[in-house]
Amino acid sequence: MSESDQDQHASEDAAAPQPRQVALVGNPNTGKTTLFNRLCGLRAQTANYPGSTAEIRIGRCGRSTPPLEIVDLPGIYGMDLDLPESRMCRDCLDGRLDQTPDAILIVIDATAPARGLALAIAAIGRRLPTVIALNFADVAARRGISFDAKKLAEKMGVPVVAVSGRTGRGIDDLVTALREATPGRAALPRPDLSNAERKAWIDEAIAESMGGRDAVGSSRDSVYDRLDKAFTHPIIGLAVFVAVMGGLFWTIFSLAGIPMDLIDVLFEKFGGLAAAVIPEGAIRDLVVDGIIGGVAGTVVFLPQILILFFLLALLEDTGYLARAAFVMDRVMCRFGLPGQAFVPMLSSHACALPGIMSARLVPDRDDRLATILVAPFMSCTARLPVYVLLIGLLFDGSPWLAGFAFAGCYLLGAAAALLSALLARRTILPGRSRPMVLELPEYRRPSIIAALLVSWDRGLVFIKNAGTVILGIVIVMWWLSAYPKADTPDAAIALRTQAVEIADVAPADAENLEAQADSLELEAQQAGSFAGRIGDFAQPLFAPLGADRTLTVGILTSFLAREVFVSSLAVLQGGGDDVDDEESVLQLVRDARRPDGSVLFNTATAASMLVFFVLAMQCLPTLAVTRRETGSWKWPALQFAWMTGLAWIVAAVVFATVNAMSGSA
Repeated sequence: MSESDQDQHASEDAAAPQPRQVALVGNPNTGKTTLFNRLCGLRAQTANYPGSTAEIRIGRCGRSTPPLEIVDLPGIYGMDLDLPESRMCRDCLDGRLDQTPDAILIVIDATAPARGLALAIAAIGRRLPTVIALNFADVAARRGISFDAKKLAEKMGVPVVAVSGRTGRGIDDLVTALREATPGRAALPRPDLSNAERKAWIDEAIAESMGGRDAVGSSRDSVYDRLDKAFTHPIIGLAVFVAVMGGLFWTIFSLAGIPMDLIDVLFEKFGGLAAAVIPEGAIRDLVVDGIIGGVAGTVVFLPQILILFFLLALLEDTGYLARAAFVMDRVMCRFGLPGQAFVPMLSSHACALPGIMSARLVPDRDDRLATILVAPFMSCTARLPVYVLLIGLLFDGSPWLAGFAFAGCYLLGAAAALLSALLARRTILPGRSRPMVLELPEYRRPSIIAALLVSWDRGLVFIKNAGTVILGIVIVMWWLSAYPKADTPDAAIALRTQAVEIADVAPADAENLEAQADSLELEAQQAGSFAGRIGDFAQPLFAPLGADRTLTVGILTSFLAREVFVSSLAVLQGGGDDVDDEESVLQLVRDARRPDGSVLFNTATAASMLVFFVLAMQCLPTLAVTRRETGSWKWPALQFAWMTGLAWIVAAVVFATVNAMSGSA
C-alpha cells in the first residue's frame, strides 16, 4: 500500500463517527436482555471489566449514526444497595470501570412500573443523557393497561418510549431518542424526599400517565394465580419440573438425529476429499485422522447444544424457570445450600466457570464455599457429547428412554451436589443456610428470535472451543497415538497376502481378511505408541470401571476437557483412516473393539462410564477458577479428590452390578 493510500485510510478512520456508549440499566425480569438482543442482534460480545464481579455483554446497534454501543449491565433492584450488581452499575455510570457512558437507557416493565421508576429517578440524578424504555408495551395493551408516554416524560424530565423487545415495536423511536438524548432535569421536586414522599410521588406519576385494567386482564390474572399455585406447590411443582425436564431431553434426542447425521456425512466427505488430495504420509494422517476425525467427534454434537439452549431460553422467557427456582429453593435449603446458590447452580448447567464466579453474590463465606465446591456437579455443556454417545449406546432406538436417561444424568449430578453440600455443612463448613427471596416474573409469550440468539451464542462458544482447545488436544492425541511407528505384524502381512490371492475368486472373503489385517495393525500401533504405553500403565486404576487401554487414555485426556473424550477415542481408533467405508465418527466409536475382539462399550462399561462422567471433576479451568475465588489450593484439591473419588466408587459399583445382572464380561 502506498503512503498516500495509508494517509487516505487514516483520514477515513479519523472521520468515522465514534460509537455512542449507552448503559442499559433495569430491574430483573423487565426484558432487558431481550431488548438488548433486539437492538444488537448478533453483534454482541461478553467482557469482564477489571475488578468486576460478573460478565457484561457489549453490543453494537447499527441502526444509528453514529452507532450505539450498548453495555448490558446486571439487573438490579436499587442503585444504592450493598450488592455486587448494584456496585457494578454505580461504578459503570460513574466511569470507574472503563469510561463514563454517553447515555443511560432505563428499562421499565410497563405492566408494573413502580419499582422501575424508583430506579430511573436514581439514574436521572446522575445528570447523564437518559431515556426510559417502557418495555412489554404489547403485554400491557393486551391486559388493558393504558399509558401516556408524553405525560410520563414531562413528569420524569427525560424521553419515554413505549417498546416491545419481543416484537420490535418502538425500537426505531427508541434508537432516535438515544441518539438525540441530552441531560435531563432532576425528576423529583427536591432530592431530600423521605421514602414515603418518594413513593407517593411515584404513585402520582403513575396515576397521571397510566391506568385502566379491563376484565380480561383480571381473568388472566386469576388463571396465572392458579398456575403459580401448581408450579410452586411442593409436590405438584416438583413433579411438573421433572416432567418438563424429561420432555425437554426427549425433544433433544428426537430432533437432533437428522442434523447429527448430516454433520457426520459432511465430515466423512471432507475427510475423503482431504485423503484424495493430500499425498500419503504423516501430513495426511494428521489432517485426516487427527484434525478432521478428532474435531468431527465433538462438532457432531452441536445440534444438541443448540436445541438445549433454545428450549431453555424459551422456558426462561415464559417465566417458568423462576417458578422452578422457587420449588428447588425449598429442596436446597434442606441440604445446607443458601437460596442464592440457585443462580450459580443453574449457571453451571452452561459452564461451571460463570457458575462459580456468580457465587460471589452469596454473602456468607461458608455458604459461598459450599456453593463453589458443589457447583461443578451440575451437568455442563462439555458433558453433553459424552452423554449423547453413551446414552445412544444404552438406549438406541428409544427416544423416550434416552430422554429420561438424559434427565437422569442431570438429576444425578444435582443429587450429588446436594448430598455433598449436606456433608460439607455437617463437617468442614458447619452452619445453617439462608433462604432466598425471589420475585416471580410475569408469564409472557416467549420470543423465538431471542431464544434463537441465545442458542446461536452458546453454539458459537462451543464451536470456538472445538476450533481451539479441542483441536490442540486432539492433535497432541494423534501424535501420541501415531508415534513411534510400530512394525506391521507378521500375521497382518500373511492375511494381506492371502487376501490378494483370493481377491478374484472370493472378493467378500478377501475384504474380510483385509479388515482383520487392519485390526491387527491398529492393535499393534496402539500397543506400541506413547498413548498405548500411558494407557497400559494407568489401565489397572480404571479396570474396575470396565476400561481397557483405549478407554483409559480417553479418560485421562478428558481430565483436560471432558468434551474431547469422544474425539480422543475417534483418533485412537484411527478415525478418518478408512474413508472408503463411509463410516461415521460416531459409528466408529460405537463399533470399537477390545484386543480380544469384544465390544469396547458393552452395557456395563457404557453405564459405568456414563456415571463416571456425570460425577467426576474433569476440567482444569474449573479448578483454576476455584483457586482464584477461594484464594487457596486447598479447596480445588478437595474438590478434585472428592468428585473424582466419588465418581470412581459409584462407577465401579455400577459396573459390577450391571455386569452381574447381565452376565456380560
